[in-house]
Amino acid sequence: EEGVRVVRCGGSRLNFRRAVFSVDSKYIFCVSGDFVKVYSTTTEECVHILHGHTDLVSGILVNPSNHLQLYSCSFDGTIKLWDYVDGILIKTFTIGPKLHAFFIPLHAEDSVFLTISKEEPDIFQLVSVKLPKSTSQDVEARQLTFVLDYINRSPKCIAFGNEGEYVAAVRDFYLSVYFFKKKKTCNFTLPSTKNKKNAKNKFTCVACHPKEDCIASGHMDGKIRLWRNFHSDQKYTYTCLHWHHDMVMDLAFTVTGTSLLSGGRECVLVEWRDGSEKNKEFLPRLGSSIEHISVSPAGDLFCTSHSDNKITVIHRNLDASAVIQGLVKDRSISTGLMVDPRTKALVLNGKPGHLQFYSLQGDKQLYNLDIIQQEYINDEGLTQTELTKAAFGCSGTWLATVEQRQENENELELQMKLWNYSKKTQGFVLNTKIAMPHDDHITALCFNNAESYEKPILVTASRDGHFKVWILTDDSDIYKKAIAWTCDFVGSYHKYQATNCCFSEDGSLLAVSFEEIVTIWDSQTWELKCTFCQRAGKIRHLCFGRLTCSKYLLGTTDNGILCCWNLLSCSIQWSAKLNVRVMEPDPYSDHVAAVAQSSAGSDLFVFKPSEPRPLYIQKNVSREEVQWGVFVPRDVPESFTSETHQWLNRSQFYFLTKSQSLLTFSTKSPEEKLTPTSKQLLAEESLPTTPFSFILGKHRQQQGAKLTETSENELVQLPLTENIPAITELLHTPAHVLPSASFLCSLFVNSLLLSKETKSAEEVPDDVDMEGNKESDDSDEEYDLTEKDKETNNNTDLGEDAIHQLSKSEEKELRKFRKVDYSWLTAL
Repeated sequence: EEGVRVVRCGGSRLNFRRAVFSVDSKYIFCVSGDFVKVYSTTTEECVHILHGHTDLVSGILVNPSNHLQLYSCSFDGTIKLWDYVDGILIKTFTIGPKLHAFFIPLHAEDSVFLTISKEEPDIFQLVSVKLPKSTSQDVEARQLTFVLDYINRSPKCIAFGNEGEYVAAVRDFYLSVYFFKKKKTCNFTLPSTKNKKNAKNKFTCVACHPKEDCIASGHMDGKIRLWRNFHSDQKYTYTCLHWHHDMVMDLAFTVTGTSLLSGGRECVLVEWRDGSEKNKEFLPRLGSSIEHISVSPAGDLFCTSHSDNKITVIHRNLDASAVIQGLVKDRSISTGLMVDPRTKALVLNGKPGHLQFYSLQGDKQLYNLDIIQQEYINDEGLTQTELTKAAFGCSGTWLATVEQRQENENELELQMKLWNYSKKTQGFVLNTKIAMPHDDHITALCFNNAESYEKPILVTASRDGHFKVWILTDDSDIYKKAIAWTCDFVGSYHKYQATNCCFSEDGSLLAVSFEEIVTIWDSQTWELKCTFCQRAGKIRHLCFGRLTCSKYLLGTTDNGILCCWNLLSCSIQWSAKLNVRVMEPDPYSDHVAAVAQSSAGSDLFVFKPSEPRPLYIQKNVSREEVQWGVFVPRDVPESFTSETHQWLNRSQFYFLTKSQSLLTFSTKSPEEKLTPTSKQLLAEESLPTTPFSFILGKHRQQQGAKLTETSENELVQLPLTENIPAITELLHTPAHVLPSASFLCSLFVNSLLLSKETKSAEEVPDDVDMEGNKESDDSDEEYDLTEKDKETNNNTDLGEDAIHQLSKSEEKELRKFRKVDYSWLTAL
């Protein structure tokens, strides 16, 4: 068994850098953490995942000398050359320093331009390096040539213009233009005084005209400046285009240079035609802020990368054609990580006011559920309604959500919604809306998911010192039949704030924590059974054990204490000093995963509540704080036998860090884990990638497996379909010379019947046996003569192959034995 390692399971940022089109516009490339993903622009499916870098990929570009190859650079200090059609790594160039951006201008031959960092923090340089031609796969290219200093590390702030004659770079209030032939640098400065007029002159991005001496720059105040005559420091001129009310986040010229594309926080793509402010077109309602804009080499497609980790493919007529949606990175994941019991998808906060359902197997978003159902206004000073809590119940039949809006301490708007899954619409439909279910913030909510309970039960805990029990009741009237949720019980304990709540596995007990005290309630009568008081701080997490450990209750405190109580003896079983930030029980086993924060990072502990000895410990699973975790059931269970790996058999543990990186634990290598299924089939079978080849390949594998299973004593040999003349003639004869289909059908069916007859004597029907007996009685002599010839011909084969082919006379004898009545054996 291999060791367990932490792997990035998907959900990486697709909008970290500009996406790149292939020359034929069939594919679009985007960075995704340590990988480069290749998507189809028509089907939106991920075709290949290019993995080989050991750090974040910071730039991608198509090879100008070979349009079927792709360059990528990374923070690991290497440039890799890929064959993106087959997903194969061709060559690795080792540069050395951390690479932040990557450029290949026209007519650059073998030279590429890179953005690297100097020894001083936040100071970056633009350098060029010549990639040597070599037959080896690993090549060193460490000779860097200095081009520009004091630049911005973002690739949006550097652009090459007029077929690579010059490069423009912006930072703060400065624009620098370097001319390669003259080896001259011209610097331009905008006023940077702190009055209202000049306060937002800061540069944000730059783009160069592909064929003319024109530079477009975006600014914090939403203006776009078109610079001309910049060959001299004094004769330069610029014109302003202004539509954006906030900062311009990216600019891009079309291939011909007739139009300029711009985008920002308004979620609108603006096309400025002929550099005129009067002649502009809009593509509105793109969903979120535009961070990057790309143009295909053919000029027929545009592409926008958005702040919600989305890529939108747009036709030349400004019509959105495809959307590639990654894991939405929200400002705060207040709902935590959940698993949809129906789709096994990961559920968490998505777009503002939405729940996103994300497929971990396909690494793509399934759909968004609009909870708040309000139009989102992108304004920093506006107090938004936020989705704070969510929970699934009754195997995914019910979903409870809590949303709140608070402008000041005394004005709290709180609303709880209950959603029912509709089989008709295959989605969640709002059933009950409860305004102000509590007088203060709701801290926790949970369903009673025990199968023994017919009616679902929901419990909410709040800072107002109460927990409430909600049940499903009949809400029918004379007009229609309906069901709705209503409050059934309100509980409290000495006016302490209720912080956590959870049900036991069988649903008979409810545990509610009130600051430092844990209370146990009977779910039938709502009677207080017992209390546990651990004066070690407020209770942070609370959960019951599962399966064999269902008699234990676990709790963690703010002071770094992990406690385990025995519910039978009503006493503490054991405690440990551990600063637990995440504690999740596995719903399909008796294991519990706890992630503790230490000075070096986050550590994982897997244990059973019955004993304090951890079964598995892994230090430094992440350098940053782990905020959420969840166990996701496996589609195919593993079969680990060692004690340290058994917690991975039924479920897989996923966790989310502070920077919203989604990680998991796996024993598979990254190549095996992230290789698409089609690529695995292709590697195993070495067949062309056609649907028929996959079917034929699987058929051959099944036949090979059956032939290997036949022992030497078996008397039956399976005929291969390749040896049947009718099938061979049908498949290999050109279609225009084939006879009619009615004639071919009879030949084809007869060939299948013959193969079925020779497969096994026991499978032949009785009516065929009668006909066979009549024919064999008339021609016994003929079979006996041919039998001797067959035996002499097969003697040489028996030495090599132990499989014996039955003759007609032997088959006749077997048929006679089959007709003998052996029913008297049942009476013994």
